[in-house]
Amino acid sequence: MSLKRKDLTGGDPLHLQTDVLVLGGGPAGAWAALSAVQSGARVVIADKGYLGTSGATAPSNTGTWTVPPGDNRAQIIERRWQRTGNLADQRWMLRTVDQAYENLLKLAEWGYPFPDDEDGKLYIANLRGPDYMAFMRRRLLRAGITVLDHHPALELYFDGEAVTGAAGMDRQRNRDWRVDAGAVVLATGGCAFNERILGAATLTGDGHLMAAEAGAALSGMEFTGKYTLAPFGTSLNKGLPFRWASFYREDGTPILDSDGNHLQNGIGEREKEIAKAMIDAPVYAILDQAEPALQDWLRRGQPNCFVPYNRMPVDPFHDLFRVTFRAEETVRGTGGIRIASSDCATDVAGLYVAGDAASREQIAGAASGGGGPNSSWAIASGWWSGQGAASHAKRRGVRAFRHNSSALGQAGLRPVSATKVSLTPKDVIDSVRAEVTPLEKNYFREGNRLTASSEKLDAIWSDVKHHLAGSGLDRLKAREAAAIAASGRWSVTAALARTESRGMHRRSDFKGNDKAFSQPITLRGIDEITVSTAIYGHQEIAS
Repeated sequence: MSLKRKDLTGGDPLHLQTDVLVLGGGPAGAWAALSAVQSGARVVIADKGYLGTSGATAPSNTGTWTVPPGDNRAQIIERRWQRTGNLADQRWMLRTVDQAYENLLKLAEWGYPFPDDEDGKLYIANLRGPDYMAFMRRRLLRAGITVLDHHPALELYFDGEAVTGAAGMDRQRNRDWRVDAGAVVLATGGCAFNERILGAATLTGDGHLMAAEAGAALSGMEFTGKYTLAPFGTSLNKGLPFRWASFYREDGTPILDSDGNHLQNGIGEREKEIAKAMIDAPVYAILDQAEPALQDWLRRGQPNCFVPYNRMPVDPFHDLFRVTFRAEETVRGTGGIRIASSDCATDVAGLYVAGDAASREQIAGAASGGGGPNSSWAIASGWWSGQGAASHAKRRGVRAFRHNSSALGQAGLRPVSATKVSLTPKDVIDSVRAEVTPLEKNYFREGNRLTASSEKLDAIWSDVKHHLAGSGLDRLKAREAAAIAASGRWSVTAALARTESRGMHRRSDFKGNDKAFSQPITLRGIDEITVSTAIYGHQEIAS
């Protein structure tokens, strides 16, 4: 079935109609689009970058959480659940690994070149990001899906009953676009707060803001304290090699752990001690715990991890080099848009969510879902959201295009008052980052510091709401800054509300778990944020 499309010349706006519109071209968006078209829907997918190369998966190797059918599935799920801070749901965990396993087998059937393991069996537990996403792009095009590259979405449309599409801009042709749709899937990724990490340039929380403007809730936004070691001055947030690291000061003095031993292994429990040491003074490392055979394996298996060292040039196995922590926020944290049903619908009709844009508390709880769980979640949630969106579009039928719909975008697009030339997106982002990325504020949290950050973020948001806007292509930068500012407020608001320590949420003033918080904290609203917890009921925090 063909799309309705106007004859286009030059900078004329692009206007399409479709059944399902997917925003975001990472793995979750790609799987959502394929699922929707398999369900009989016409599908358009719009990506902020070039679908196949943008996003966190494309530049990386990524493991999958692979659990084949068998008698030990329940035990495997139980063991991982024990690491989630009692917040994950084993039913969601089981259905996620089942759907991901089924879809990985589909990939093999479609011709994706999985390698064989040592026993000659198909090894589906790892995906090479560049190959994976290039393969998915070809699959989308073969399925007849309309792919809009470099078409960032700026806002959703709503007709009073349901979300009915989205609008944005075509960065290459310098024109606006609008797609009217029977349903929309947000697969826009997490919010990295403009942190310099692999594939995060487009991950600015746009979907979170668009969903909240439509009335959707968020959940798990306090679980943003995920950091990964990287060579200082680089974006290489690949922590695996640091398992074999020893840590030093600049003059070669060994850094000691709390037991007086030389601090080694930068993954797991030792991470906290490295973070404390880094707050005090610069930290250096050598990967001197790796034997020669392991060194060769690391270089061959993770070649991109060694590009920064080659440029320095440094031999990381023998030379001292400075390290830093890169904040991964909701990308490898678990917070995001709240899922309201098994098909990944939000609590707003016509709006679905998948991948890192969604809260992943169902499968990861208070722990990071980074790597395997998030990869499998992208596959599974993408599949379910595509089916759900196609079903919703079919139920609405032609009614989806009979109603007058209104644009929902506000902050960064339509300021309440006159714009201020002196208020720039960069200034906004830098001010937000000062409150949500430093180790002493976000890794180690404390009530008074959180309150001070909350007050600063409220003031930033007031400026954004009243005075920030852009014109032409600069609208995207303003909108990204607004999304980052909103996400910062949600994160700190949730962190203040969770008066305990659990997983990656660490409160020095509330060091233990509180059983009363063995459930998600839900947020709703933008200017006034409503916090819902069983212990507090509902409270409103005004900007």
